[in-house]
Amino acid sequence: MSENKMEQLLEQMTIEEKVGQLVQLATPFFRGATDRGEITGPMVNMNIDEEDIKNTGSVLGASGAKETNNIQKVHMEESRLGIPLLFMSDIIHGFRTIFPVPLAIGCSFDTELAEKSAAIAAKEAAVSGVHVTFAPMVDLSRDPRWGRVMESTGEDKYLNSEFARAFVRGFQGDLDNEKYKVASCVKHFAAYGAPEGGRDYNTVDMSEWMLRENYLPAYKAALDEGCEMVMTAFNILNGIPSTGNEPLMRGILREEWGFDGVMISDWGAVKELIPHGVAEDQKQAAEQALKAGVDIEMMTSCYVNHVEELIEEGTLEENLLDEAVLRILKLKEKLGLFENPYRFANEAEEEQFVLSDDHRQASRELASKSIVLLKNDNLLPLSADKKMALVGPFADSTDILGPWSWGGRSEDTITVDSALKTHLSDDNLLVANGTGIEDGTEEQLEEALQAAEQAEVVILALGEDSDMSGEAGCRADIRLPEVQLDLMKKVRALGKPVVAVLFNGRPLDLREVTENADAVVEAWYPGTEGGHAVADILLGNVNPSAKLAMSMPYSVGQVPVYYNSYNTGRPQNAPDAQERYVSQYLDIPNEPLFPFGYGLSYSQFEYSDLQLSSETITAEDSLSVSVTVTNTSDLAGEEVVQLYIRDHVGQVVRPLKELKAFERISLEAGKSQTVTFAITEEQLRYYHANMEHKSDAGEFTVFVGTNSEDVLAKSFRLEK
Repeated sequence: MSENKMEQLLEQMTIEEKVGQLVQLATPFFRGATDRGEITGPMVNMNIDEEDIKNTGSVLGASGAKETNNIQKVHMEESRLGIPLLFMSDIIHGFRTIFPVPLAIGCSFDTELAEKSAAIAAKEAAVSGVHVTFAPMVDLSRDPRWGRVMESTGEDKYLNSEFARAFVRGFQGDLDNEKYKVASCVKHFAAYGAPEGGRDYNTVDMSEWMLRENYLPAYKAALDEGCEMVMTAFNILNGIPSTGNEPLMRGILREEWGFDGVMISDWGAVKELIPHGVAEDQKQAAEQALKAGVDIEMMTSCYVNHVEELIEEGTLEENLLDEAVLRILKLKEKLGLFENPYRFANEAEEEQFVLSDDHRQASRELASKSIVLLKNDNLLPLSADKKMALVGPFADSTDILGPWSWGGRSEDTITVDSALKTHLSDDNLLVANGTGIEDGTEEQLEEALQAAEQAEVVILALGEDSDMSGEAGCRADIRLPEVQLDLMKKVRALGKPVVAVLFNGRPLDLREVTENADAVVEAWYPGTEGGHAVADILLGNVNPSAKLAMSMPYSVGQVPVYYNSYNTGRPQNAPDAQERYVSQYLDIPNEPLFPFGYGLSYSQFEYSDLQLSSETITAEDSLSVSVTVTNTSDLAGEEVVQLYIRDHVGQVVRPLKELKAFERISLEAGKSQTVTFAITEEQLRYYHANMEHKSDAGEFTVFVGTNSEDVLAKSFRLEK
């Protein structure tokens, strides 16, 4: 079918059939589902009936080739015009083969592996009957109290944008022609990652300048890469909830950016316009959302119950409905569903591809490249002939997949103890939990201390239960639970070398951890192969290379703390700074415990000979920046070389540093490599007070180094 065919199909549709395309319901609502459960109550509560379901355009959460094919078959038999269903799911960091959480993937600074992980997730999802994934989530986040930081790739707009592009390429590829791809849906538009107090669903209030300068670029990057869908955010922006925010959705997204793909609400967000206080009832909520350009309403029934009425009374024009339906039909056509409603859903290929050895190996590789070594006082890597005690609630836990891994299964998950047992003799590994996540018994503690007493080195496996982060997993106290810190201190008192391995979905306050451990390994939620990846790092089979995509705070009192902050008129470290009347805390440092871009290796890298090809740059040319990186150790390793720029004087304030480029390199022991970057005038542009995006002539400093603080620096001027 062509676009003309879609328009012809639209002309044949009744208004009820049109409205039905705008409705998304969960799997149990549909005939053909293996378990419709007690669906009668929800149908009554939502004021929908079987006829409404027959007209519904998309399904939420169905997966498995048999299940999706059954639902689609029944639907196609009952659809008057033969319009297929779209199957959509939250495939965030893996389908059945679970990869590290996105925040961890961001720490890899490896966009190629990120793209590969998305391609594998798409392949497993596609053969299981899924057409659309609600990913990537690209919300820039600077507040670790917010549970959904685990779903983002961090605090930097450039890094987020690069990963946004990579994920879209991996999920979608050439959607029209390439096999085993799914449509991607970037979320949450817009600025969902900046809620007041780090509390989910809460108010977001920022200037248009801040929005455009820092929060919008990653969404735009995903759309520039061809992302097919956009999901609205739960928060307000400029006082208007995003799902009913016409200036944001029609103005910026559709008119300014030219996005003509499908926009979907987040779960229940259309109806939530009522408690937000901008809609009196569901009828007004439907009006506001459709006028804002929201094409699909997820899991509430404002559209199905009120859009026809709004059109009949003249409050809504039918062409708004037609635009939305046509966008949905065109996506179904692009996915090839009119030619084959079952698309790639295939039980035999599902058996072959899902959780295959190749997919597991890719998960293991990405996990090992996402694990950040935060501290190492000559303890790691460990020798396999040492007697070790593995202690802590994550010693044998399968809860290392992280939030938004609903397709993953505990029985498929490699735990830390099972992984270490493949490398160590039974005599050299003692395992004891010591405590639960938030509470424990004296018996557990005594067992752990006895194991630690017998060992030469103690591995403490600590962290957050996966329910302690993710959506609605916000925390005001971002330290490890007290019972785990107590375990750590008691183990430390034994005088044995201690390595802490952390499983968590957010940057934590790790002061007590760093004080009581000789080595600290940030494993995040590493996914299906997480245990193997951790063992690979601990035993030196893999040399750690990851860098923090989000700063680790010294204290929650600093939050939000991020590397690319702005100076004040009274900066703390100015040459003429007073002792008291400067921007500072009296009781803690201004700086985070570990800065953005930080991460250690078992190798040592030395940076030298920073060179600029010129001391000036114009709009017509580029500036070459080169640096020599030398592996001064006796061990081969990988390093992420990072380039930052500071614009010293702007029409509006400019950040102290901004990441503009990075490159991951491999270096043999004792070898050097010259790494070269090109800087163009375009990279020096920023949003001015009138929202014009341009650069200013003047002085800039370029920084190159191993993290955002440990850098070499040279200056140049932009001439106009």
